[in-house]
Amino acid sequence: MRVFLSYIYKIKFWLVFAAIEMIIMSSVLILNDVKATEIIYGVCLLLFIVVVFLVLGYYKYCYKYKYLKTIEKNIEVLTGTLPEAEDCIEKEYQQLIENLACYYNSMINKNANMFKDMNEYYTMWVHQIKTPIAAMKLLLQERSCEFDVSYEQTQLFRIEQYAEMALQYMRLGSESTDFLIKKVDIHRVVKEAVHKYARMFIQKKIKLDFKDFNIQAISDEKWLEFVIEQLLSNAIKYTSKGQVSIYAESKNCSVLALVIEDTGIGINSVDLPRICEKGYTGYNGHNDKLSTGIGLYLCNEILKKLSHGIEIESEEGKGTKAKILFYLK
Repeated sequence: MRVFLSYIYKIKFWLVFAAIEMIIMSSVLILNDVKATEIIYGVCLLLFIVVVFLVLGYYKYCYKYKYLKTIEKNIEVLTGTLPEAEDCIEKEYQQLIENLACYYNSMINKNANMFKDMNEYYTMWVHQIKTPIAAMKLLLQERSCEFDVSYEQTQLFRIEQYAEMALQYMRLGSESTDFLIKKVDIHRVVKEAVHKYARMFIQKKIKLDFKDFNIQAISDEKWLEFVIEQLLSNAIKYTSKGQVSIYAESKNCSVLALVIEDTGIGINSVDLPRICEKGYTGYNGHNDKLSTGIGLYLCNEILKKLSHGIEIESEEGKGTKAKILFYLK
């Protein structure tokens, strides 16, 4: 109905013209004493011709409308697919659309090249920064026999983690990832992550409750370990006393969860729905000036790509449960 009314509105001038023409013709015939039957016959003939042209025009109008809607759904192949212009105005509109499409495509290519260059630069930078980090590790190990360098080692570990986070962020935004999907022993991956953060547990005097479990999941070991490390880092970061518990639980027959639970400061209920948003730091992030709001965003995006899930449960002042969900089916 909307298309029909649009068509009528488009040809309203010609409809008014036809109506006026019939009125004038009928008036002239009446003034010349032409029989009423002949006048009616002439009007009917004219009406028939108008209706025929109206139907044919509406059919052509509908065809063009449906064709344009089809192009709209495949807008990426717009250029060269527009219907033939009926007049110079339509031709100019089509030329304008094609010029805009070319400009849009050129901007996309330009931005893609800029992103590629930036991605390559930061990837190279992260790889290069690992060399001085490794050198500083060796120096601190040598000096650890004479001096207490635990603080320096902790700060260096954080630098290394931030560099790794930057690398994963750039990789995640690239056109392709280096996923290697296979069966992964989750317990072993968690054990390696815990070993990496052992110094942090000792320094903050936080107890670790690491229960045995058996979860075999189809995943990418390297990316999954990065996620577990981020969740473990958050648990340690926001826990000043108490413990961090790592265990598995079964949500139902088709979902297993790896749980990293802490007794830290917890998360404000207002912040919970948005903690996985890019750059969102929330109340805790405002208190901790070093918070970037990138860690949980990366975890969420990586787990999506791996077809896993994430759930965060928290109560302010009592602690947080971060769950990685593995869908068995």
